[in-house]
Amino acid sequence: MVKVVFVRHGQTEWNVSGRYQGQSDVALSAAGLAQAERLAAEFPVAKLDAIYASDLVRARVTAETVAQRFGLPVQLEPAFRELSFGDWEGLTYEEIVAAWPDAMRNFLAHPDILEVPNGESFPAVQQRALERLHELLAKHEGQTIMIAAHGAVLRTMLAAALHMPLQYLWSIRQFNTAVNIVRYDADGNPTVELLNSTAHLGELR
Repeated sequence: MVKVVFVRHGQTEWNVSGRYQGQSDVALSAAGLAQAERLAAEFPVAKLDAIYASDLVRARVTAETVAQRFGLPVQLEPAFRELSFGDWEGLTYEEIVAAWPDAMRNFLAHPDILEVPNGESFPAVQQRALERLHELLAKHEGQTIMIAAHGAVLRTMLAAALHMPLQYLWSIRQFNTAVNIVRYDADGNPTVELLNSTAHLGELR
């Protein structure tokens, strides 16, 4: 058995302004740093054996904040980077709809077939993330690990754990510093124990 604690990064200024970040390396805001500190202080498991994170700064700093509590290094994993939004990065929803109305309709209703201009597809993101996840499951038998990543890539891994087609991945909410816990048995079969918890934030929510 391996227990995986999936964590979304803290808030960024682009989250607040509604800009699509993708693989743009946007830092945490002051509020995001406070969220990460609260997450570390109120972390939902007592022991971690390893901490992994996307190599983008917002996920890395979130993970490093938690890592200080547990005295662990953060191991950076490009496989857990956010989906590349290509030409959409840095734009708001309204700006994208104005320029690519058909593509944005697919983004909301059919992310499984969406083609982001000069970006990645959700199936491709899910494949790269799950391949690395399964390698880590084999490496950490009997342990508990944390993976800090991003909203879209986390949704693809959680959709797989829930046996949910990618078409419906927007049914899974992921707030900033949301905690999700999935237990994988020896054959890699998942049991979802927690989804999108921000109980640690208290009045910061």
